[in-house]
Amino acid sequence: MAARRLPVLFILVTVSLDAMGIGLILPVMPDLIREVRDASLSDAALWGGILSAVYAVMQFGFSPTIGNLSDRFGRRPILLVSMAVMAVDYIVMALAGTIWLLLAGRVVAGIAASTHSTALAYMADITDTSKRAQNFGLISAGFGIGFILGPAVGGLLGGLDPRAPFVAAAILAAANFAFGWFVLPESLPPARRRAFHWRRANPAGALAQMGRLPGVKALLAVMLAYQVANFTYPAVWAYYTQGAFGWDARTVGLSLAAYGVAMAVVQGGLIRAVLPRLGETRAVFWGLILNTACLVLYGFASEGWMIWVLIPISAVGAIVAPAMQGVMSRAAGEDQQGELQGVLSSISALSMILSPLMMTQAFFWFTRPETPLWLPGAPFLLGAVLMATALALYVTTRARPASPAASPAE
Repeated sequence: MAARRLPVLFILVTVSLDAMGIGLILPVMPDLIREVRDASLSDAALWGGILSAVYAVMQFGFSPTIGNLSDRFGRRPILLVSMAVMAVDYIVMALAGTIWLLLAGRVVAGIAASTHSTALAYMADITDTSKRAQNFGLISAGFGIGFILGPAVGGLLGGLDPRAPFVAAAILAAANFAFGWFVLPESLPPARRRAFHWRRANPAGALAQMGRLPGVKALLAVMLAYQVANFTYPAVWAYYTQGAFGWDARTVGLSLAAYGVAMAVVQGGLIRAVLPRLGETRAVFWGLILNTACLVLYGFASEGWMIWVLIPISAVGAIVAPAMQGVMSRAAGEDQQGELQGVLSSISALSMILSPLMMTQAFFWFTRPETPLWLPGAPFLLGAVLMATALALYVTTRARPASPAASPAE
């Protein structure tokens, strides 16, 4: 059992560090950009959106390539190289004194963090088909843990120096590389590997390949709308809470850490209990409804205590992603799991391109001094519209879920 647990632990730590690449900078980014650019909060939000989008562009472009490389050469070398590169990149970010060096650091970090697809493929390699959705929930829990550690470290160390969190992240990435070097076996035997093709190792080619599977093309559209709406949280959280409630970096970091704790509980524990009973189809349906309602409530929240109440409720909606991953994983062949997860990672990265640009624009127009309507929660209302769109698409492409008393077998 230990031989299986240590590699799984490495995978969870790796995904957590990928998440830290996003969450680490969130609490300190408004202050860091305002210092570097001498900008207002509204203007800093626009630059924050650009930095997030650049990071995501790299993930979008390289996730299918990384996923296909892991199908060809195995999971282990891809995962270890990414950890080494990430450690070096965090050091560069710690030394960055201009917005352009920050942008360069986000480029490299986006490429190194594209191994989320390989981590999911590794888990698929070592897990029975019937349990993949539940273990994908563990991956999501690892992402949630990263969202606990990243904002917490960023908020606490950011009070000392805005660059201190990046030094801590570099140390963690280097330690995980050493850990993986000793405990991570290869999960993909040579007999199951396939040739690498550039036409399938780019976002357009990978999406076209997966779109040929029955029902997957429509579900990808649902996933895209869901992810763009869901990334409203990391895209504008620090700017939203600072503008609406006057929170500092420490409070922003603690609130994001609280959200990460709630998400880890949901995806690491609640999902494993709920999914077998509720079924993946109904989990997606009700999760989208809950997410839409929560985004509306965030949009109109007028007091800081309301945010703390909403955090654990909105975290329950995280059941949507692993449930949809389970549905799509069953539609793909055993030799396409890396490719499929690469496509899903590209969908996530595409959302991380679109969402920061859209949501920071909404924040800018509704918080600038000359705005006719002061509404810091405007990005969340835009997210609610997109989440409702995802629900409508899902209902039209899948049969409406049966009553809870029906068999959850799907």
